[in-house]
Amino acid sequence: MTSLKRAHPSDGTTGNLSSKVYVRTTRAGKVQKIVRELYLRQDIPCSSKLCTICLSSAPTNYHSKPQPFILSATPTGTKSFPNGHYLVPDTNAFINGMDLFEIETAFTDVIVLQTVLEEVKNRSLPLYHRLVSLTKNEDKRFYVFFNEFRKETYVERDSGESINDRNDRAVRRCVSWYSEHLKKAVGKKSSRCPTVVMITDDKDNLRKAKAESVVGLSLHNYVSGLDNADQLLDMVTEGREQRSTGKAELFYPGYFSLSKMMTGIKAGTLHQGIFNVSPYNYLEGTIHVPAFDKSLIVLGRENSNRAVSGDVVVVEILPKDQWKAPSSKIIEEETVNKDDNADAEQGEGVTTERERKALQEEVKRIHGKTSEGRPQPTARVVGVIKRNWRQYVGHVDKDSVRSSTQQSRAQQTVFVIPMDKRIPKIRVRTRQAGELLGKRVLITIDSWDRESRYPVGHFVRSLGELENKGAETEALLLEFDVQYRPFPKTVLDCLPVEGHDWRIPASLDDPGWKGRRDLRDLLVCSIDPVGCVDIDDALHARPLPNGNFEVGVHIADVSHFVKPNNAMDKEASIRGTTVYLVDKRIDMLPMLLGTDLCSLKPYVERYAFSVIWEVTPDADIVSSSFTKSVIRSREAFSYEQAQLRIDDMSQKDDLTQGMRTLLMLSKKLKKKRMDAGALNLASPEVRVEAESETSDPVDVKTKQLLDTNSLVEEFMLLANCSVAARNYEAYPQTALLRRHGAPPKSNFEELANQLKVKKGMELKTDNSKAVADSLDTCVDASEPYFNTMIRILATRCMMSAEYFCAGTQSYPEFRHYGLASEIYTHFTSPIRRYADLEAHRQLAAAISYETLDPSLHSKPKLEAVCKNINVRHRNAQLAGRASVDYYVGQALKGRVLEEDGFVMKVFSNGFTVIVPRFGIERLIRLRDLATPEPESEFDAEEYVLKFTGARVGRVELFGKVKVRIEDVLEESTGKRSIKLSLV
Repeated sequence: MTSLKRAHPSDGTTGNLSSKVYVRTTRAGKVQKIVRELYLRQDIPCSSKLCTICLSSAPTNYHSKPQPFILSATPTGTKSFPNGHYLVPDTNAFINGMDLFEIETAFTDVIVLQTVLEEVKNRSLPLYHRLVSLTKNEDKRFYVFFNEFRKETYVERDSGESINDRNDRAVRRCVSWYSEHLKKAVGKKSSRCPTVVMITDDKDNLRKAKAESVVGLSLHNYVSGLDNADQLLDMVTEGREQRSTGKAELFYPGYFSLSKMMTGIKAGTLHQGIFNVSPYNYLEGTIHVPAFDKSLIVLGRENSNRAVSGDVVVVEILPKDQWKAPSSKIIEEETVNKDDNADAEQGEGVTTERERKALQEEVKRIHGKTSEGRPQPTARVVGVIKRNWRQYVGHVDKDSVRSSTQQSRAQQTVFVIPMDKRIPKIRVRTRQAGELLGKRVLITIDSWDRESRYPVGHFVRSLGELENKGAETEALLLEFDVQYRPFPKTVLDCLPVEGHDWRIPASLDDPGWKGRRDLRDLLVCSIDPVGCVDIDDALHARPLPNGNFEVGVHIADVSHFVKPNNAMDKEASIRGTTVYLVDKRIDMLPMLLGTDLCSLKPYVERYAFSVIWEVTPDADIVSSSFTKSVIRSREAFSYEQAQLRIDDMSQKDDLTQGMRTLLMLSKKLKKKRMDAGALNLASPEVRVEAESETSDPVDVKTKQLLDTNSLVEEFMLLANCSVAARNYEAYPQTALLRRHGAPPKSNFEELANQLKVKKGMELKTDNSKAVADSLDTCVDASEPYFNTMIRILATRCMMSAEYFCAGTQSYPEFRHYGLASEIYTHFTSPIRRYADLEAHRQLAAAISYETLDPSLHSKPKLEAVCKNINVRHRNAQLAGRASVDYYVGQALKGRVLEEDGFVMKVFSNGFTVIVPRFGIERLIRLRDLATPEPESEFDAEEYVLKFTGARVGRVELFGKVKVRIEDVLEESTGKRSIKLSLV
């Protein structure tokens, strides 16, 4: 965005003072008037390259250079505007049509008014960031015009006028001024003068514009006049009046008013929480609220009342006679509502007869005595505080497309089925129904009114054919909101001008050496996965004369290159983390830094941030120090190479001896952690082997963990704990830390009961030490995988670890439950995690290497950083798992295998099985076993499912089964996936 030097009367500009009055209510309830003076000026440019008036008097920027003009001298022409046109959208145009404005082939030469930009910021921060991003895209030519500071375009609010009406008037005033201003500037060449067009979906604003001779169009009407209108019109959010047909039937209850909800929450009669939909039953949601140990259950469409998974909602507890047990039945929307008509809305019940029948079967189920069968409090949604709507990836349901219109351009309503099964199908109006069949598409939800059974949305764009590798990869990046666009020029401009030729200064007197220790003589090496190029960390160990050891962890000094608040730092803070997919890496920082200048590659000198300890042979820490340094790594090992070198007793060089020392100490450090109650958990991890030329997957292997994996992990944990303590000591209010909350005992109830019933084992959950010791005893001598499976299930009982700002929690809450550590942060991976970069800056200031940037002194700013990186970290994990899942499906394509599996969960009409060899877990429904679907008998207390009829059998929890593995194209998601069937 353009920044302007403030003009004063002495600058020679013409201006005058105007006062703006703001009203605010204090905490004590008193109303205060705040008067702010505005200096109105006449030198804020229109930024049109046609304008000779503004070119001669344009102000300079902070570098005393003239501001470059943005709006083209030859803007795009259309049939309606043959001389070209500039667009002035109002707030609603951006709110409703941001997807359109982002299209590369249309919507150029746009004037973004200061009034509108501020309104968008107040209405939606994500949309504001997207709009700001557009103003930085040189090809799009979006110009921010500071209309509130220009004398001719400033509008005072009239007595009794609403803020919205005042802002609409300000938009019309700007359009009118621009039109007159450009005509004067063009003068005799008025035939070349472009039309200035206001875009708004506000009917009253359009009516007033017409009365004032201001050119104004609705977004729909404007798009209708463009060349590719058919495709673009699908992206226009349809107004409510366009969607409704006749008198609408109301399917859902109305929401409570905000004041009623707030009053109820304060009184404890209503509760606020995040709505989550079960991945196994789309008619069941849960909400965790502080007042209850267990989550509240929300059963059925009426009770979920238009809430979408992830929304922040307010709920009311239902009477006790309506409490239910959690579902033990798999209910999937694509099978229950397969034949819904996307066009039909009238006469629908909100819950179909098929859904009602499925729910009634559940309610009739006899409640057992176990925690699984016991009724729990149920609730209904009475309001939504914050929508979690985003762009969704899905595919068009072919059954919703009228075959007669597949080849025509007639508009029709179709269903788009999101890839995320927790999201309901979405009604979309499109003219491209036939073309979109078989494609992966991106859509967004616009509204979900009481008279619509399903949410209504609009088409954004097609990603490509289903199963196309590029389309599926982009789909999962969009689905998990990964920022994958190339780095903008403003970011690349922050890189060292020497590029790959950058070197550490040869002279120790150079400012680049100031405050750094020269550690180039140390025998440092790195140990990473095969093929790692963004090397964050390296280690060394050497004996000391007193019999102890010096051990060092050296971390890439990214903060030397990425300065606070510049374009690269802002981009890194938004991305939050590097995302690792099977076939690619989405970097947090430009590759020049990540894989070269910051990466601790062998045989070259690199800046580092070092943590150095004196350690006894029993792995007790005597002292620790922190320093900026320069190192020269001697070798970059893979885990396998390092293990071979350590195990090869013929190798007796100092580097190898150092690694053996590290391994010996790491085992003792690990034992101390385990004795303190650290958990050794598990997740089903596999690696996909790909063909080197094409990156096509060819095989799937289970990851093998070596001692060297643990070696690196232990010293990274030690460094993170040491840095956390030092940063907290220096900044007790703003240290950026990471915590892992203790899970409530109720989280373990189900697993504890399952182990007791099926294996006679006890899972103690008093503290992390009790959990760790119990897990060690959960061993089945006849089945080695059993303990791993229980650890995977125990991991799912845990809370998520999260970044936080020290001043927002009391010290006992800092604890990392899984690591059994009192205090913890992330410091060791700054190339790929923004949290670590912030920790580096705080540590640098704590050791007086540099002053701390004000942003790291601000608790509100750090809280916002933590909130974003928590989301980004979680999304990166999910994207990585989804990528592995997709490539496992591709690797097994066309193959049919039989493998051993284990039953992880049992339902009344199916069960889930994990296959250790491939790390895959899949649902097997009874209807998949035979046609007609076998009759079932489910014992909820013993976790046993018996089935008879077309297929006879019995499965029980933790039981070993033989399964057939084959690939299949899932109709519900449009993805090729792995299907398991019982042999």
